[in-house]
Amino acid sequence: MTATDPALTALAHGWRVLSLLHGRIEAHMERALQALHDLSVREYSLLDVLSRQNDDEGGHLQMRQVADAVVLSQSATTRLVTRLEDRGLLERCLCPTDRRGIYTNVTEAGLELLEQARPTNDTALREALDEAAKNPELAPLVRAVETLKFPASA
Repeated sequence: MTATDPALTALAHGWRVLSLLHGRIEAHMERALQALHDLSVREYSLLDVLSRQNDDEGGHLQMRQVADAVVLSQSATTRLVTRLEDRGLLERCLCPTDRRGIYTNVTEAGLELLEQARPTNDTALREALDEAAKNPELAPLVRAVETLKFPASA
């Protein structure tokens, strides 16, 4: 039997707890978004990320950047974009300066759905964090999430 490095064991435990918190939050948000808006968490995240683009120089995201922002592979992101495009929530258009580049924009219908879903997303997140805070193992992570500071545009 090999000895286990206590630091690595603690690190693995910390990762397990973080993963547990993420899973619980995402599952709660998924149920709420699906029930009220027929959106998955990934679909909501994609609409949210793309809605923050602008038409200024460098304001559109490349598919790789979008994939990184929604934590999916490029192929999974492309499939997700196609699904939302088929629902009329996104549209693709050619980049005016590089005909090989394709932008993905949120349609008016997509923006409306996003605005309707935002309070549901925020409420579900708050509920999931409040529930997780009752668990002594998860409570420190909840406090850490609650104290993170980001610029208003993030």
